[in-house]
Amino acid sequence: MIKTIETKNGVKIDVANVGIFYNKEDTKAYNSAIETANILNLKDVNAKVLTTEEFRTDITFAIVLGGDGTILKSARFFAPYDVPIFGINLGRLGFLSQSKAAQIREAVEYILQGQFRIEERMMLGALNNQIFALNDIVVKGDGFSRTSRMYVHINDNTVCDYLADGIIISTPTGSTAYNLSAGGPVLFPTLDAMVIVPICPHTMSARPIVIPSTEIINITSSQNKPLMKISADGQNTFDLEPNQAVDVVKSKYSAKLLLLNLPKNSFYSVLKEKLHWGLSWQG
Repeated sequence: MIKTIETKNGVKIDVANVGIFYNKEDTKAYNSAIETANILNLKDVNAKVLTTEEFRTDITFAIVLGGDGTILKSARFFAPYDVPIFGINLGRLGFLSQSKAAQIREAVEYILQGQFRIEERMMLGALNNQIFALNDIVVKGDGFSRTSRMYVHINDNTVCDYLADGIIISTPTGSTAYNLSAGGPVLFPTLDAMVIVPICPHTMSARPIVIPSTEIINITSSQNKPLMKISADGQNTFDLEPNQAVDVVKSKYSAKLLLLNLPKNSFYSVLKEKLHWGLSWQG
């Protein structure tokens, strides 16, 4: 069995125990996972098919089939174990994936030939790193009154108070997700920075701000409208204690994404293809 694969630049991945993960609710994903496993096994690579409910710490390389949500869930699990992830898109946009279902065989060949690189993507941590996220941390206030007054401090310096539905703290990787929908900027994914974006602020002067990843972001609220919930990547949601403050920092963990060395997979190509970035409308 093949144990390691190395690129010309000396980047190695351990393929002694490859996990191919899919959402158990998706029949299409299961069929694609079986196809991927068969291709790898025929190439003398040990690969097993598992659901995203069966993450294991003995996996050395993860291939994830699904949309960005499935990849985000996988990234949060595998980041503490330094396991690289390769995404195959079965969803709509698939910003984090590198291949489509129809290109599985081609993608596997590129990986086996060492035509890839590993990108480390920064993650965010909150609640003393009890939760961490690849895309974003979102803090929201009282759901019944919709808006809350939130105070943002950076390194103990008061920056702004927002009357808004919530606040998004985004990584560069997550800048094309909720951040973009809320009016935030797109950042190159390997930048070492964070973006703070208010959700539906009640003033035109409230604007997104990009800051270095070394900063500590502290969010508090007024006593009559306390913070209520915090979420990681829109998936892990937790209730906050009344008047609980939230610190958001760069996480000690990072996600390792395996990217194919293909021109069409560059960040700018993905922007143009999936967001139609910079294209004039034609009737």
